[in-house]
Amino acid sequence: MTQRLFPLPRQQSLYAPSVLNPFVHEGRLSAKDKVRTVLLGIILLPLRATCIALILLLAWPFAVIATFCHPGRGSVPLMGWKRRMTQCALQCLGHAMFFLMGFQLKVKGKVAGPLEAPILVVAPHSSFFDGIVCVIAGLPSIVSRLENLSAPVFGTILRSLQPVLVSRVDPDSRRNTINEITKRATSGGQWPQVLIFPEGTCTNRSCLITFKQGAFIPGVPVQPVLLRYPNKLDTVTWTWQGYSFKQLCVMTLCQLVTRVEVEFLPVHVPTEEEKRDPTVFANRVRNTMATALNVPVTDHTFEDCRLMISAGKLTLPMEAGLVEFTKISKKLNLKWDPIRDQLDTFAAIASASKGGRIGIEEFAEHLKLPVSDALKELFLLFDRNGDGSIDFREYVIGLSVLCNPANTEETIQMAFKLFDIDDDGSITEEQFACILRSSLGVPDLDVSKLFKEIDTDKSGKVTYNEFKDFALKHPEYAKLFTTYLELQRCQGHTSDEDDDYQTPEATYSHSKTSVSEKTPIAKNKICPEGNEEDTSSTSDKKDD
Repeated sequence: MTQRLFPLPRQQSLYAPSVLNPFVHEGRLSAKDKVRTVLLGIILLPLRATCIALILLLAWPFAVIATFCHPGRGSVPLMGWKRRMTQCALQCLGHAMFFLMGFQLKVKGKVAGPLEAPILVVAPHSSFFDGIVCVIAGLPSIVSRLENLSAPVFGTILRSLQPVLVSRVDPDSRRNTINEITKRATSGGQWPQVLIFPEGTCTNRSCLITFKQGAFIPGVPVQPVLLRYPNKLDTVTWTWQGYSFKQLCVMTLCQLVTRVEVEFLPVHVPTEEEKRDPTVFANRVRNTMATALNVPVTDHTFEDCRLMISAGKLTLPMEAGLVEFTKISKKLNLKWDPIRDQLDTFAAIASASKGGRIGIEEFAEHLKLPVSDALKELFLLFDRNGDGSIDFREYVIGLSVLCNPANTEETIQMAFKLFDIDDDGSITEEQFACILRSSLGVPDLDVSKLFKEIDTDKSGKVTYNEFKDFALKHPEYAKLFTTYLELQRCQGHTSDEDDDYQTPEATYSHSKTSVSEKTPIAKNKICPEGNEEDTSSTSDKKDD
């Protein structure tokens, strides 16, 4: 890959993560596995499905008794004999259900009590079967959607577990959920422990993604809980790309044994710093769990899943939308909507390419310009890993770190003056074409499409306001312009150094060169006034 003329330091924290896509599980059954699954399923599937239905029906009366005449939505904790009965009966039935489903449990460590650790944080979250931790931990409260309470039989059982309810239609749901978790965690044991999956979504267990702060805002001790599924054939991993819920249920019930390991780590008591900053608290707990699991950590979040789904709808590979949203949004001060809009633009550029990446030809076509030295430089600035293509993550970083800082009022004014050859406050298509053809060295360059896009009122002339509006919407051109200036300055340096070593014959030959043979250059200054001698200026280059 061609090296950049102007080396740009790369900030290590913006490098691509070690696990590019933790939301995919492309497991495929071999012919042998398929035959074995079918043969076992003929017997095991109906038998186990019947057992699950019977256990749920047995659990339902206990749940009804526990919730009978109890205040709605669990505003008051279950106390006395109701709580003991529910916990004992449902825990026994839960153990029986997972045993009959073929789960073989291995538990390490000891569950801490409600006073010692009011909150349990479980990771990695990779399956709906992770609910087995609730049974092992003594049926702590979980965070669940409000809509789940309306499900027949299951809804009543869920209500008896006193869940922390989340409403999708309530705009204050997030704040109310955190307040409820805090209330329960600081109740001194009146409420059951709260079990939380801090990742907030399912992954393929190849890493630990960003932990949400809900479990750490109360500032109380938490007990990390690890989940492992050491099976040769993985039939439990439920991700955004891979087997569906029904497929996993059927395949798991058709296995003779499904092994699962649950490990309770020592309680993490927060320091004063961690109590003040939930992000620090969450990251330290995550690092502890990742070390025990021997997996890396990444800054992916549920927002990456949303971007991944959006990318799929835009006919891009779904993984093209993964940008490590937490890191990108924090370091570059970006919100969801701008990144989502940039995904639309990226999809339009990459539509002609394969693999959801932009090559230099697509990049040039997007800018409606030929491949030139300046454009190559700009492309290499975007191409952070030097593989000859730009993915969506590199595109977002490039726009934020390189293009937007260069797209200043001063740069736009300088560029406009360069094109406005006759200084009349407007640019004609002929002037626009003359400067671009001269600077890019392409005598027959057709700029009509680009000019018409800038000339919004179709007057045949581009005013400064039109020029500025276009530049603000397309910051790539500002960086392309400043990159062109850098190249010109660099070439000027090289030319001056060569002149110092010219022989008398070369000097004489140069003086005889006909003026008509030289390339015509616009009279306008293309360097900022007062900066002609400051050839070391790199005002728009910054460590990213």
